Amino acid sequence: MAKKQFKAESKRLMDLMINSIYTHKEIFLREIISNASDAVDKLAYKALTDDKVAVKRKDFQIVITPDKQERTLTVSDNGIGMTREELETNLGTIAKSGSFQFKQELGDDKAASKVDVIGQFGVGFYSAFMVADHVTVTTRAYGSDEAWMWESSGADGYTVTPCDKQSVGTDIVMHIKANADEENYDQYLETYKLQELIKKYSDYIRYPIRMEVEDYRMKEKPADAGEDYKPEWETVREWQTINSMVPIWQRQKSKVKKEDYDSFYKEKFADWQEPLSVIHTSGEGAVEYKALLYIPGQAPYDFYTREYEKGLQLYSSGVMIMDKCADLLPEHFRFVRGVVDSQDFSLNISREMLQHTRQLKVIAGNLEKKIKSELVKLQKDDREKYEKFWDAFGMQIKVGMVSDYGIHKELLKDLLLFWSSKEGKNTTLAAYKDRMPEDQPYYYYACGESVDKIDRLPQVERIKDKGYEILYLTQDVDEFVMKALDELDGKKIKSVSDEDALPRTEEEEKQAQAKAEAGKAVVDFVKQALGDKVKDVRISRILKSGAVCMTADGQMSLEMEKYLRKVEGKNDIRAERVLELNPDAEAFAALRRAVDEDKELAADYAQLLYGQALLLADLPLEEPAQFAALVCKLMR
Repeated sequence: MAKKQFKAESKRLMDLMINSIYTHKEIFLREIISNASDAVDKLAYKALTDDKVAVKRKDFQIVITPDKQERTLTVSDNGIGMTREELETNLGTIAKSGSFQFKQELGDDKAASKVDVIGQFGVGFYSAFMVADHVTVTTRAYGSDEAWMWESSGADGYTVTPCDKQSVGTDIVMHIKANADEENYDQYLETYKLQELIKKYSDYIRYPIRMEVEDYRMKEKPADAGEDYKPEWETVREWQTINSMVPIWQRQKSKVKKEDYDSFYKEKFADWQEPLSVIHTSGEGAVEYKALLYIPGQAPYDFYTREYEKGLQLYSSGVMIMDKCADLLPEHFRFVRGVVDSQDFSLNISREMLQHTRQLKVIAGNLEKKIKSELVKLQKDDREKYEKFWDAFGMQIKVGMVSDYGIHKELLKDLLLFWSSKEGKNTTLAAYKDRMPEDQPYYYYACGESVDKIDRLPQVERIKDKGYEILYLTQDVDEFVMKALDELDGKKIKSVSDEDALPRTEEEEKQAQAKAEAGKAVVDFVKQALGDKVKDVRISRILKSGAVCMTADGQMSLEMEKYLRKVEGKNDIRAERVLELNPDAEAFAALRRAVDEDKELAADYAQLLYGQALLLADLPLEEPAQFAALVCKLMR
């Protein structure tokens, strides 16, 4: 029979199908199996709507048959099959989809909801040519006695001839290419590889995908075997159903046990630990989907690196479309693992990527709310588990608070934990608020390297003496979080180092001004002695018994300076440092006497106090050896 040419610009379009549309060659098996599933779906639908169709759902199956000797891979189904006209229409015109036409013909029929055809673009079949140099399709339509064979070696065209086929359905025989320099085509004839691809992409196709596989079993012990008999193993070939068919997220929640959820998580996401929490949810209405999400119990080794890829596995009608769909998860919840299954996603032509649509945004928004709700529930109902979550992913929540100009802070603030000076353990902002005395003017925080070091900061003393609670911040990002929050329920958040952290009475203000005036000569001397090491020196309004501390003017705090040094490597950036002196301390009295009697000694005292302030603030000494020598000098 004369070879027919493909309709449309066949050579260019076929080349596009084979070389450009699909990212990975292994996708071909997913596409061919999906087409087989569509064919079975169509016959299943026909059986639902036509009493004369005598087929049973339990008999439907898809069969995979590799033949290494002949270098062929066959995918067979017992679905609807195709007439000659359908064969010509569907396979003779590239990008003509029989499934799409079938779906259109269903219209608003209620029974249509029971069938879900996958392939709608009409290009999936041609992915076979990525791995095969010749493809044969043998098909017989349901209700017809005729069978037809379609054959093609690619863009040069195809032939359609009559043939014999005893059963209804379609067989697609792919003649696998020979290995090339950088391509291993032999793998698509190996049962282990085919099993791997079926489990990866087509595990939840609703019909059994069967294949004959090798297995090992112990030979039966002969009846006359003696005591020295050694067991022997033998290789057997047996037919197995490779796919699971019904995904766990499609089952009723009431019928899924915790062990089932945990087992699925461990197997699917290669984690030996059980997840902390499971979210099994669905959406109906304008956008329909089902989702199964997990909160892990530990962070992957590369979680806080640029190499880590976030994302949920995306399925469409049981077929995996993407392994990691990043657009379904906000960055602050990038630790969540799981799957989302929906028929409403708008996929690109290769079904490897999503198009950005309203449906995608709706599902992503719903999942964000669900994750937040589950974390709040975990925080209230199982604090031990939530603390474990916080240890693993608290940093990510904090980063989410300050990223994108703080637009997520209202969503995330309820999840925050900080160490409480009053409770001696982590606390939420809501719990802090509930404990707050009526006369407390602000929320308070203090920054430092550790809880113990913060607790000994001289700036902390006056706040604690008032009986007010302080949040101890020990991570680099913490102060940025406080700056992003700024206030809670109309009440400001203040650092203990802020001059106005404790409001003063008129009398207290007069006393402070009097002390500042009395110490002006000492302050001026110290400022001159330190030069450009500090922006200013002042009589402190925040110290109680401590002699000295370092604070900062302007928008950049000392903690921000340390963060930029550590994370960004910006050693040239410095906060506007201010040395604060306590006029009531004995050290200040000694300094005052030295200023009056021994200017050289006073200059040494100034350097000593400056060094002490740096150490208290966990800032590096510019000249450690010089500071050590100064201490020794003053000890003579």
